[in-house]
Parts: sequence; structure tokens; C-alpha cells
Amino acid sequence: MIEYDVIKRPVITEKTNIQKEDANQITFEVDRKANRVEIRRAVERIFNVRVAGVRTMQIKGKVKQRGRIVGKRRNWKKAIVTLMPGERIDFFEGA
Repeated sequence: MIEYDVIKRPVITEKTNIQKEDANQITFEVDRKANRVEIRRAVERIFNVRVAGVRTMQIKGKVKQRGRIVGKRRNWKKAIVTLMPGERIDFFEGA
């Protein structure tokens, strides 16, 4: 897999911002077929940082209902990447 196909987008929430500050962890939405080794290699090459560890989880899409119409959000995979001490990734510099 190509690095840019593995990592789809960063997940930016209050919880992930706290993880970024306290534990030096970044959360990404990744390709559902990607494994930990591919995710680690992609993050190291794209952002030019050293990775200490990768944890992954499959997120099941929620069932949503609007009146009588029932739908489902898509399933996706989340990766929490722990960076080595001293390494950082800044998504919103100067914002």
C-alpha cells in the first residue's frame, strides 16, 4: 500500500487533543485493511517522525433514524499512534 492510501485523515476531537498534549499520541482514521506495521511506516514517512507504538481498533457505524427512515453510518478503523519523546506533529500551526 502507498503511504497516502493508508492514512485517510487525523481525528480531531477534544479527547484526541488531550491525548496529544498529555501522552504524545495522535489519532488517525486509516484504511480498514492496513495493519500496524503499514500504519507505522506511513506515519514515519509522511510526517518525518519516529513512532513508539501503534494501537488500532475497528469502529462500528452507528444506526441513525430520521422519522421512519433508518440508515447506518459506515464502519471505519482508528489508529492511535504514540510518538517518541521529543517528536511532534502540528496540524494547525498558528491557528
